[in-house]
Amino acid sequence: MSSMSALKNVHNLGKFGDHEDKKGDNLLKILEVKNFLIIQIVQFKNSSIAIEKINIDELKLNDIPLDVVFNENTRILWNGPKNWFLVSTKKDLIKDISLKFKDSDFAVTDLSHSRAVIEIEGNYTKEVLKKGSPFNFDSLKKNNSINSLYNNIAFTVDVLNDNPYKVRLFALRSFGESLYQSITDASLEFGYQSI
Repeated sequence: MSSMSALKNVHNLGKFGDHEDKKGDNLLKILEVKNFLIIQIVQFKNSSIAIEKINIDELKLNDIPLDVVFNENTRILWNGPKNWFLVSTKKDLIKDISLKFKDSDFAVTDLSHSRAVIEIEGNYTKEVLKKGSPFNFDSLKKNNSINSLYNNIAFTVDVLNDNPYKVRLFALRSFGESLYQSITDASLEFGYQSI
């Protein structure tokens, strides 16, 4: 089953803002990403299970702040102490996850249809993020993730690359359109292509 677009009413294809004579990484690229499996995994405080022994799609959970473990299909973002955010193109992973994480030790929640996902790439990505968030994005590197606010909208940032800077933003579906409009408004100064 494919997910319905959270941004179908606001995501218009084309070039916008100060885009003339800008090419490559100097022109921001903004797109909506769909059809991910998105799972939140939280280990209960009274659980004695060693997370290092758990393997999901050949990846091990870790409790290192800001850290993302990843492979070609799956990324597991540290979301807080004993709290992870799994994003994968492999939708059948849900079966494996439900077998490995017992209800007595973990809360596993499928968030796949409750998130809007926006990807931004280009040399001015950090500048766009700085316009609406209090976080110091200069300290965030490739394969780091954080939770923050953008114009008072809670969102998660996953840094996919740092040259050019490429991020994936996750927000509650109900705030997706507002976040998208805030991001695209902040991008007008630099010029962007919506794809």
